Amino acid sequence: MKHSDVLIIGGGIIGGSIAYHLAKSKVNVVILEQDRAGAHASRAAAGMLGAQVEMHQPGPLADVCLKSRSMFPELAEELREQTGLDIELNRSGLIKPARSEEEAAGLKERMKWQKAVWLDRKECLEKEKGLGEEVIGGLFFPEEFQVSAPRLTQALIRAAQQQGAELIEDCKVIDFCVENGRIRKVVTPHEEWAADTVVLATGAWTGIASRRLGLNLPVYPVKGESLALKTTRPSLNHTIFGNDVYIVPKANGEWIIGATEKVHQWDPGVTAEAVYRLIADASRYLPAVKELNISRMWASVRPGTPDRLPVIGRLETVDHCIVATGHFRNGILLSPWTGQVVTRLILGETEEECLPFSPRRFTG
Repeated sequence: MKHSDVLIIGGGIIGGSIAYHLAKSKVNVVILEQDRAGAHASRAAAGMLGAQVEMHQPGPLADVCLKSRSMFPELAEELREQTGLDIELNRSGLIKPARSEEEAAGLKERMKWQKAVWLDRKECLEKEKGLGEEVIGGLFFPEEFQVSAPRLTQALIRAAQQQGAELIEDCKVIDFCVENGRIRKVVTPHEEWAADTVVLATGAWTGIASRRLGLNLPVYPVKGESLALKTTRPSLNHTIFGNDVYIVPKANGEWIIGATEKVHQWDPGVTAEAVYRLIADASRYLPAVKELNISRMWASVRPGTPDRLPVIGRLETVDHCIVATGHFRNGILLSPWTGQVVTRLILGETEEECLPFSPRRFTG
């Protein structure tokens, strides 16, 4: 049987960030990934750091999202220095357009508790001349950055490996042996592992993993379908975040358009209905969308929870087991903070920030 100080199950953005922060703290860590690192939601994400635009009210989630967003400039430089990888941090900001006076009033109400700037139609067009005729104004969020989600995942895992972490891919956990309330053995098809601490960073598969521990954490898959359009010139400078669709310009000249939300669906295919709806919705904000070629399309599953909050913290009924999952649409955004807070928990520090997200709200 092999041993590690910390065994992370899941090699996506969350598992990678935890491994990176642990390795920085000189902790021996091994990541077990059932497929390839970053192969699922971390690869599919558009990379928006929507700490404000994704929040509809103040609260603990909004607080940690803002904190995590503030970590990205330093993290980007740190990862570039260590790995040579550019995570493509784009600081141009985000526009949330309004297409009616009612929408405009709602957005202006958000300005009472969010740092944003109201733009009338003329000011919106000064930033993005291609906006459609329906747009009457919008909120501008100057600090809503974006990154390349695949590059960020790759950089975190590479940096963790450079500092001693081990990644084992194509290694599916098939069982846990629990004795006296503690995981004594993690079973894979090839070998068995023991660890001082086990971290479940299992994303949409957390419900399955938790049942193997005799629990039933209500983390479920939410399928998201997206597509990319190829442009010949950089004609979009800012992320456009509509009511049912977003358009994110990338460094390679693509516009990523996403994403559907289909609860409890695992099917990896992209439906014609999804493509039609995404293009129709996006073209109401940017008419040029209809004229561009589709370069690729994809689907993946994000981890959802009943209260739409992540699940982060120690399991009450299983000693030395920490859960870090349920980030839904905010996994990329919350990856630095999650890696940091889970590392603090493992090192024995009290971390009250994660208490609102404790798994105990589901396990009693």
